[in-house]
Amino acid sequence: MVDKSKYRWEFSNIGGASRVRIKSGEDIAHLRELDPTMWTVLSCPVQGLEIDSASLACIDTDGDGKIRVNDVVNTADWAVSALSNADKLLEGASSIAISEFNPETETGRKLASSAREILQNLGREGDIISLSDTADRVAIFAGTKFNGDGVIIEAAAENDEEKAAIAAIKATLGTVKDRSGEDGVNSDLIEAFYKALADYSAWCSAKPELPYGDDTEAVLSAYQSLDAKVRDFFVRSKVAAFSPDNASRLDVQTAWIEAIAGSDLSSRLDEIAAYPVARITGKAEIPVDAAVNPAWAASFATLTKLAVPEGVAAVDETLWNEIGAKLAPYIAWKAAKAGAAVESLGIEAVNSFLAADLKQSLLDLVAKDLALKEEAENIDKVDKFLHVYRDFYRLLKNFVTLEDFYSKDKDAKAIFQSGTLIIDQRACHFCMNVADMGKHNTMAPASGMYLVYCDCTTKTKPGKITIVAAVTVGDIGDLVVGKNAVYYDNQGLEWDAVITKIVDNPISISQSFWSPYRRMSEAVQNLINKSAAEKDAKIMKDATDKINAAPAAAPASPDAKPAPAQPFDIAKFAGIFAAIGMAFGMIGSALASLVKGFVALSWWQVILVFVAILLVISGPAMVLAWMKLRKRNIAPLLNANGWAVNASAKISISFGETLTDIAKFPKLKLKDPYAKKGLPVWARILIWLLVIAVLAAGAAAAYFFWLKDMI
Repeated sequence: MVDKSKYRWEFSNIGGASRVRIKSGEDIAHLRELDPTMWTVLSCPVQGLEIDSASLACIDTDGDGKIRVNDVVNTADWAVSALSNADKLLEGASSIAISEFNPETETGRKLASSAREILQNLGREGDIISLSDTADRVAIFAGTKFNGDGVIIEAAAENDEEKAAIAAIKATLGTVKDRSGEDGVNSDLIEAFYKALADYSAWCSAKPELPYGDDTEAVLSAYQSLDAKVRDFFVRSKVAAFSPDNASRLDVQTAWIEAIAGSDLSSRLDEIAAYPVARITGKAEIPVDAAVNPAWAASFATLTKLAVPEGVAAVDETLWNEIGAKLAPYIAWKAAKAGAAVESLGIEAVNSFLAADLKQSLLDLVAKDLALKEEAENIDKVDKFLHVYRDFYRLLKNFVTLEDFYSKDKDAKAIFQSGTLIIDQRACHFCMNVADMGKHNTMAPASGMYLVYCDCTTKTKPGKITIVAAVTVGDIGDLVVGKNAVYYDNQGLEWDAVITKIVDNPISISQSFWSPYRRMSEAVQNLINKSAAEKDAKIMKDATDKINAAPAAAPASPDAKPAPAQPFDIAKFAGIFAAIGMAFGMIGSALASLVKGFVALSWWQVILVFVAILLVISGPAMVLAWMKLRKRNIAPLLNANGWAVNASAKISISFGETLTDIAKFPKLKLKDPYAKKGLPVWARILIWLLVIAVLAAGAAAAYFFWLKDMI
């Protein structure tokens, strides 16, 4: 990139940083000259943004899943070179007149030519092409014989023989989808088809003489199924002849039969098949008319009928090996089978296709189709251009600057703003999808914003999403983990939301004014609850201990007299009464002194005292909140979502007020029929003033005594 640009850029200061303004096609044309350090964003992910993912994929020129400065610059150069007037990029339209393409550049000419071809293929008239025209690739290429994808369909054939060959390839080896949407074949399938034809024909020509004529296949099947069992029989017979005493152990065991005799034997054929094929007698031969294992009887009968010569009474090992030797050439030939994919065509059709020799003709058709590859790719580029034409400027406003985010137009939203959260009578407009909760846990506190994280679900989509929303107006209210809310995404889809995490930061200065009192109230409430719980537990414990320790009551005697009541001992309680009186006296004296001091002040001095006391209590919290509110920054949240933010993106107090809308009801005098009747308004105000005065006086007295001790 060129670091020092002679081009005169316009600048603005928003969000606490100076930013370049992209306001014309000329600005876009000179983006390559803009120093990268002046860009607000250096990279952002392709996923999770409120821009068509297809458009972002077009801008991601290196396809790495991130849009970087170079991707934006390269896209800008390409889009500008395609147009006669680069200002058209600022319109964000989804259609363009073909006449707007620049006829003086190669890019413009190719896009214009391809756009006209698209309209012609769709049967459209006119000069306007839109994204809806390029969306359906099948419709664009429907009815075209050649479209540059290297796939030919039957309609592309020049004669019936070529059509038949293409149909045979599809039937035997499968198909490849053509851009027209039809099934076709490519050069790989053509090559594989003619190789299979040649291999299958050669294999059929090498077929050996059948040793058993038309019965050879049946003999082979029976022989192969019996071979292992028969050879096992021969070995068992030899062992039995060698050791006659063990012949019974090598034969079928009675225990085996007894174990299955009580069941349905037709379901136990697998077990029966494991028995020897014939009874073991010590002779290594199976009589032709002998009873053999029922599981193997059918195969043995087929073999003896078709392969054993007439007059042979038994099958011995020599005869068995002779049968195998006769079958060996046929077995080897079958094992060497080639070109099986075209076997279904039949040998006559195979030889017919070989004789016609249309292989080169079909490959020539593929080459003819591939000759239009660039033209077809240019058609794809028209769709890419229309996506860029519609969405590129919006990306620039959120990449080079954050113009959409800081816009005064409430309808304008940044590409990272995913929707609106309605909660606690507020509409939070700054919501983001959370890509990595772990990163947000680390980065979110640095934003300085009051954030609520919510898990959202809807019946219309599977799974859940996690969002983060910034609360920038109002008080904390009832915002607690577990609170339910409703989230509306930018498409208007409604999601059920529940708070899973809160990042506590000041919402506003007014909220921070009351925060000390809220914390004191919570502390007092917790203290009272704790004390009450402890006393309740102590009372229950004492009562239980007394009940458990009480002796069993003795039966009352009829003559027994009740114990006399203890007389009231006033001296015993004198100390208590004195202490209580002293306490009330001291409190009364202190209040009298305070009232006397206030009475001595003039009215304006009283006001100053109240203001001073309030400032002492709330002032530090308000100052701290003001400092934090000025430093609120969305950059940490964007960084947590995979962005590389190059400049601060602060949220000022006034701007923050635009990010959250709070419910505003009209001023009406409505009477609650269930309202509790109590003191009139003036009495309640007076009581509150007295309470505040007492608290203020107490704080002032404490401050006075502390100052006195310090002096």
